[in-house]
Amino acid sequence: MTAKQFYDWQTGGGTDDVMRVVNCLEREDIPWCAIGGIAVNHWAAEPMVTRDVDLVVATNAVEPTVQLLTQEGFLAERHQWSVNLKGRSHISIQLSTEDFFKDFPGRSVPADVHGVLLRVASLEDTFRGKIKAWGTPEQRQSKRLKDLADIARLVESHPQLWDLLPVELRSQVQHP
Repeated sequence: MTAKQFYDWQTGGGTDDVMRVVNCLEREDIPWCAIGGIAVNHWAAEPMVTRDVDLVVATNAVEPTVQLLTQEGFLAERHQWSVNLKGRSHISIQLSTEDFFKDFPGRSVPADVHGVLLRVASLEDTFRGKIKAWGTPEQRQSKRLKDLADIARLVESHPQLWDLLPVELRSQVQHP
């Protein structure tokens, strides 16, 4: 079984939804990148399947992106800090609208994640994004623990990130 087939099996056909999003963004030349767990899967030694695909686009491209993807058949649901898009699979596309991520697309890199070609946030941006997510107090405990695990996975794979860890995380992540 290929990585793409495994991902598709785990996500109820998520490969098609992700590829449709990527194709739309690339066709319209919209600056974008994947953040969150998908980006961590590129940078960490051991990938984990996630049903959330977190993306960020250039600030001025949020509304055109939502319009483009709804025309492509995705259903959009607006939240305070994101627009969630649902296609035909179990995947949830989460388009972040937070200013924190606005410069990430300009530093993104091409990647093959689960057999899907896309752009991901740089290593340092991915790490900073995970630290931000972990530090969001209103997150449910299970989400914060997953963010902590992602931070640990990144530090294990890239020991130089240890120096970027905030003090409050150093007691929770093993020194490489």
